[in-house]
Amino acid sequence: MSRVSLKGICDMHVHTNPDLRTRAYSDLQLADAAVRVGARAIVIKSHLGFTVNRAAIATEYVKKVYGDATNFTMFGGVVMNRVIGGINPEAVEKGLKLGAKVIWLPTQSARRHLEKMGKNPDDGIPLLKDGKVVPELIDVFRLIRDHDAVLATAHVSPDEAFRVVEAARTAGVKKIVITHPEWWVCAYTLEDQIRLVNDYDAILERCYAQNMGNQQPHPYHLNLKENAEVIRAVGYRHVMVATDGGQVENPDWETEMYEYMHYLVEAGIPSEQVYYMTKTIPYRLLGLKDEPTGAAKE
Repeated sequence: MSRVSLKGICDMHVHTNPDLRTRAYSDLQLADAAVRVGARAIVIKSHLGFTVNRAAIATEYVKKVYGDATNFTMFGGVVMNRVIGGINPEAVEKGLKLGAKVIWLPTQSARRHLEKMGKNPDDGIPLLKDGKVVPELIDVFRLIRDHDAVLATAHVSPDEAFRVVEAARTAGVKKIVITHPEWWVCAYTLEDQIRLVNDYDAILERCYAQNMGNQQPHPYHLNLKENAEVIRAVGYRHVMVATDGGQVENPDWETEMYEYMHYLVEAGIPSEQVYYMTKTIPYRLLGLKDEPTGAAKE
């Protein structure tokens, strides 16, 4: 019998429809899947900016359809791409007031993203000026701090991330997630990740698979083996399991999460540590009051 259960699971990185790229599930279909497996929460993400409003509708849908049979909540956030004006404190403030839990730095509008995709990085959103973060980012940091939200690094370069993370910590941001550092677009070294954990107490979001830029025979590479190695090198208390799911090329969300957790247990990662990375860490980041019992001890 499998030692893996999705009951109480929390995934802080899933893509859904509506989107400009067809996704495997709509917001409501993902909510249905989450309820079926007993998940506690999911954060939906879109490169088009806001998901917090969509997440609120999905949560109301769950309450109406399932009633007291579930305590699942869908959360959203804000991605600071050009579609919302880039580093836009007003947009971030409105998103946070609506209940956004994660504020992502630029993804498809990041200079690093454009460069790796063979485009002009100068068309990307600048985060730094004269070696310091741009003033608008300081305003965003203060908003994130005041709302106890999460700052996620998205698709920026490691060099940008170090400078942003340091400035965010100085501004009082407590919750910082390094978004899929394994992805070849971001390309953090193991040394980078260890330093971000040791020096800044950041959480590494290690995802199920990564887009390889439509390379054949399959456009996605499974990260599971590398993820297990990083967990051993860095320590489970600073690694969060997420899928970055929603692609039609990959398994459905719940299968991705199950395969991910099952692989880690079979690779020798203790089940209580997997529990910590899939429940305790995201519960804390999302401010969920009903933290699961049985978590690995600090």
